[in-house]
Amino acid sequence: MLSVEWGGHFGHLAPVIWPGARGPNGAYLKEMLSPAVSDDFELDPYSARVAHAYELVGPAVASVIALGKDAKPVGQGSGVVFTPDGYLLTNSHVAGGAKEFLVTLPNGLKSPARMVGDDPETDLSVLRMSASGLDYARFGSSSRLRIGQLVVAIGNPFGYQTTVTAGIVSALGRTLRARSGRLIESVIQTDAPLNPGNSGGPLVDGSGLVIGINTAMAGAAQGICFAIGSDTAEDVAGRLMRDGRVRRAKLGVAAQTITLDRRLARRLNRPSANAVMLSEVIEGGAASRAGLADGDIVLKLDDHILSGVDDLHRLLTLERANTQSHLTIMRGTHIESIAISPEADD
Repeated sequence: MLSVEWGGHFGHLAPVIWPGARGPNGAYLKEMLSPAVSDDFELDPYSARVAHAYELVGPAVASVIALGKDAKPVGQGSGVVFTPDGYLLTNSHVAGGAKEFLVTLPNGLKSPARMVGDDPETDLSVLRMSASGLDYARFGSSSRLRIGQLVVAIGNPFGYQTTVTAGIVSALGRTLRARSGRLIESVIQTDAPLNPGNSGGPLVDGSGLVIGINTAMAGAAQGICFAIGSDTAEDVAGRLMRDGRVRRAKLGVAAQTITLDRRLARRLNRPSANAVMLSEVIEGGAASRAGLADGDIVLKLDDHILSGVDDLHRLLTLERANTQSHLTIMRGTHIESIAISPEADD
């Protein structure tokens, strides 16, 4: 039989095991006397995804301070480095029309930066840091997102304190009104809360790829947040780096990405079930003059299959302005081809 005595006073009890003690509780008492359990443990799958996303992208998330003419701060937010030679994406409203910036990375590096290009219509700006060999984030595809998918919002509002929140994709194809008054289309809605100063930071999927740029929060009590899709952000960033601005052709519509019935998509021989639906045709615009109507589903622009609003934006370059194109649309059960001449965007 196991012989155990308890030594010390009640405030400091310790088991005393006599030599040769045996019994069913011996293993338990031995465990009590063993070193503390290791601090290393396996994360649950959800936590592991969030941690993985942060570890990949966090080092590229910057604090952005916009400087006025007297070099005093006039605005602050976050941004994400997307090339090793210092190109950085942030919100147009964070940049605030400034030309010079101070950028701080999580490793403590501080660098001046200058404005490369600004596009208020999508609330995006590209800055260039005076640094190279930087950690940088990689883009994913926002067109492949699914409602309910895990997303992680990362910001760096103060330069040394990267903040992370997680949630899911709540909705796709939302519209958001930019400060210029224009509608930003194909916006991601998520319930990942945005901390103060996180505007301009990346929205990341569980694989650590940037699938959006956080741009606004509405209805704080409900935790409704928005991000510009990465497909739009990557396209706009390329144009800003090349030309310093984005010039477009326009149809005079508001549109959203929709998902067709899969059987219908197969009958139409489409590689994707997504298409573009016109939610509003603006009176007097090119689409109105061409006879397009609210609810028309746009399948193609010329020979280009449209899998979402982002595809339409990319194709409506200035070169298409004032030249005739053809839209393949579905109206009810009928497929029609509509001739249209997009206008130049002022």
